[in-house]
Amino acid sequence: MRIGVPREVKIHEYRVGLTPESVGEIVSQGHSVTVETNAGRGIGCTDEDYRAAGATIAPDARAVFDAAELIVKIKEPEPAERRLLREGHVLFTYLHLAPFPDLTMDLLNSGATCIAYETITDPQGHLPLLAPMSQVAGRMALQAGANALEKSHGGRGVLVGRVPGVRPARVAIIGGGVVGESAIETAIGLGADVMVVDSDLEVLERLAKRFGWGLRTVKAGKTAIADCVAESDLVIGAVLVKGASAPKVITREMVASMRPGSVVVDVAIDQGGCIETSHPTTHADPTFVAEGVVHYCVVNMAGAVPWTATYALNNATFPYILQIANQGYRAALLSSPHFLAGLNVHRGCLTEPAVAREQKLAYIPPEHALAR
Repeated sequence: MRIGVPREVKIHEYRVGLTPESVGEIVSQGHSVTVETNAGRGIGCTDEDYRAAGATIAPDARAVFDAAELIVKIKEPEPAERRLLREGHVLFTYLHLAPFPDLTMDLLNSGATCIAYETITDPQGHLPLLAPMSQVAGRMALQAGANALEKSHGGRGVLVGRVPGVRPARVAIIGGGVVGESAIETAIGLGADVMVVDSDLEVLERLAKRFGWGLRTVKAGKTAIADCVAESDLVIGAVLVKGASAPKVITREMVASMRPGSVVVDVAIDQGGCIETSHPTTHADPTFVAEGVVHYCVVNMAGAVPWTATYALNNATFPYILQIANQGYRAALLSSPHFLAGLNVHRGCLTEPAVAREQKLAYIPPEHALAR
């Protein structure tokens, strides 16, 4: 199979779809890989590193798309990239379609087959290709929030770390999944006063057993969330619904109840955000103030640590990429209902039910779409 790796073009996105090590393994199994020039520069890998692994270096994205059957990316394609997609292409990347109808329509009109990292499941119902970036984002949420709390960045001037004789920062984490658990680990490690809110008592019990009395657990409800938000210096929104837009569990009124200079970090912003006052930001301009509260809502948080993030993601995506290359995308997807759950678009058919519901579009089960 002919595989293409374009350079990411989202602002301050430095990750890359394949590392040279992964390229070498793919080429050793008889496939070809075309990499856009400087695609790996953000992780410290040169064109020569990719050539040494067996890749062909292309001068631009168009040359990559023209050469490839399978296109491996990190972020959803930008408008210029969407115009390069055509029937016969298989796109494998994060898509996050639910909040972005224009993206959905462009992919449907392209005729391409589009597989989303974030909707592939495993037998336990987890999201194995979302988990590595969720772990990174959870840790970064504390880092970003702590930075935003500094007075010079508009915050209250509260240190997240603990100092003897002074009340520690209060951190509320809304959602106890992979992002939330990673954020809890980092916040407790820094010495913050940490609480987690989740609707699932089994999740709360598991987190309580892991972190002990250093963590306060709260059963989700509108009043409970409002109380936690109001007393916190830093709130991290970490709510996820597979394939769908994130629910707005933190209202504008709740944000307004926080002390001026407090901080919210909306990790769910890729899926539209779980905080009513949020809107997407970039690493070039990461924060804004609403209701007197500093908001950090960067849509590609993990892009700030591209070396770590790229290798962590490649560890998870590589077996799926190799399976598509070795078996073809149809056989690979149909080999497992968990892999098939990743198919979002196929030749003009929308195959992700959550996106179809939200955007009021026709849904076709993925196995039916593949049979066409």
